[in-house]
Amino acid sequence: MPKAYTRVVSPRLAECQLTHLDRTPIDPARATAQHANYEAALAGAGFEIVRLPELAGDPDAVFVEDTALLLDGHAIITRPGAVSRIGEIESTALGLAGHFELHRIERGHVDGGDVLRIGRRIYVGRSTRTDAQGIEALAGLAEPLGFEVVQAGLRDCLHLKTGATFAGQDILLYDPRAIDPAQFNGVEPLAVDEPAAANCVRAGDRLILPAGNPRTAERVRGRGFVVVEVDVSELQKAEAGVTCMSLIDDR
Repeated sequence: MPKAYTRVVSPRLAECQLTHLDRTPIDPARATAQHANYEAALAGAGFEIVRLPELAGDPDAVFVEDTALLLDGHAIITRPGAVSRIGEIESTALGLAGHFELHRIERGHVDGGDVLRIGRRIYVGRSTRTDAQGIEALAGLAEPLGFEVVQAGLRDCLHLKTGATFAGQDILLYDPRAIDPAQFNGVEPLAVDEPAAANCVRAGDRLILPAGNPRTAERVRGRGFVVVEVDVSELQKAEAGVTCMSLIDDR
């Protein structure tokens, strides 16, 4: 059975790192309920939910995507660009050990939210959280495993996957205000009508979209996708997208 690795919401979520959004009140209890519904959507798509160790004192710990990259039987432990998040990586490594062969980025910084895998090609966005040295270090680990690493450009968004994600069926959902789709090979770019909808999770035969993006949801349903909409509005106040809260192992 494929697995989705998650971590519970910290009661300190309201103290999260913010780059593009103004800080507004966040209700951790409501965020926890929304996160549970998100996990239920993954379980409904056939995934076993595996909880990584809880980190109640780390505000951003629920956003596990930033701390690792799963490549088949390998897990690359990243080095998040926000100093406050460095402590999360050992917890992620502990939770993944025994399931994957672990590799570690030892220099520079890489947030997993900047890493977009399409087949054997890995696009890595140069952002405020991911730097050139980190991209070079990631390439040094991923290329011997048979993956090509390509630097990607982005503008006015936190992470590469804030502005573009792979939906399956060779379709790339993207926000034209944030991403130039010409830099991605072998995909059909499909512009979203609402910016938040550019971030989606492909889960088995389903596509998980954040609720509140009806035009994009209708458009991708018209392309044959089974769409599951999940309300993550409280988590979005922490600059989250639906990919942020899981590490997908769909082997």
